[in-house]
Amino acid sequence: MPSRPPETFSPLTYSPEAWQLAQWMAGEFSNRRQSDLDPATFAHIRIFFRPLPWTFFNGIGFYSEQAYDYDLWSPYRQGAHRCLVQDDGSIYIENYGFKDPMLVAGASREDSILAAIAHDQLVPRPCCAMVFRAALEQPAFSQLPAPAANLPGADDLPGAERPSAGPVGPRRYIGQVEPGNGCIIPRDGHQTYLVSEVDLTETTWVSRDRGFDTTTQKQIWGSAAGPLRFDKVRSFASELPPQG
Repeated sequence: MPSRPPETFSPLTYSPEAWQLAQWMAGEFSNRRQSDLDPATFAHIRIFFRPLPWTFFNGIGFYSEQAYDYDLWSPYRQGAHRCLVQDDGSIYIENYGFKDPMLVAGASREDSILAAIAHDQLVPRPCCAMVFRAALEQPAFSQLPAPAANLPGADDLPGAERPSAGPVGPRRYIGQVEPGNGCIIPRDGHQTYLVSEVDLTETTWVSRDRGFDTTTQKQIWGSAAGPLRFDKVRSFASELPPQG
């Protein structure tokens, strides 16, 4: 890793919510339960969010991978993410791609690959940031059956660490792609804009991604069977840098 970030990367302003969000996000998530219940509709997918050293972004950052369980060395989605606190208290998470994604494939599971990620490999994804806000109520899109009783609790997860920011925090964080319909993704001969929603709790990640034609506003891609629901199976919260 570079010893210090580029001058364009400004320091993160800490907030209890940003720290708690980072702790909850840092982990490995699996939709195995959902896939087992309906394998014809939902493939088994794993999502990883590995914390990056503080010096990489001069603040909280993550490397992420999303891959099918049967082919973890060929992730279909990779990114680097920098967390920033906005004036209204929401957490703005910038998204970056990679010039050659396969060079860093596997970094979610191999520390040597993770440590080799450099700034000059990053490619900005304009207008594709996610904005998270603390919430108490579950959003409509993620209202699914309650988790099975035998799923591990947050304290039982490998590497789990209790949140230390504030006495009583929110029950969840709701994320949406930044306003403006500017996150453009070419798909199936169409220019589409991304509509992404996330419902994050201490032990679950529920997400729905859809793409809409920029001209007709018609949905072109995205699950018609509802959101993907992931359970946290491993925590990486202990890898987060000390609070600034």
